[in-house]
Amino acid sequence: MDLRQLTPALAVSPQLSLSDIPELSKAGFRVLINNRPDDEIGPDIDHEAMGQAAKAHGMRYHYLPFTPGQITPRLIADFSEAMAGRGPHIAYCRSGHRCTVLWALTQAGKRPEAEILETATQAGYDLEPIRPLIASLASKR
Repeated sequence: MDLRQLTPALAVSPQLSLSDIPELSKAGFRVLINNRPDDEIGPDIDHEAMGQAAKAHGMRYHYLPFTPGQITPRLIADFSEAMAGRGPHIAYCRSGHRCTVLWALTQAGKRPEAEILETATQAGYDLEPIRPLIASLASKR
């Protein structure tokens, strides 16, 4: 596993396997957020398999598929809602980038833009291309 801590309550990761779920639960994660659409993976790790594994290990599970280039207000709101519950939380997609984008967009207007971008950079994700979107959301909050 390649966990990258964005905040004390949220880590992001590239694709997880079923065998990672027990380890994540033992490590104290309480919420699993899957941002990877099923059409990118096989049935052995689709949202149903991952959801069943998470629940079997006492974790809450959210399937919020994020297709690249298709950020919607509903997706941002759903990610924010998933993060509102008791954590810590782990979110994953192909590389962790889409999860980091969603986190950044939920933080727009709550944290300084520079802090959001730096947090992402320290985790290995370049969010400079979405800086205008972060600024736009921040101005509306």
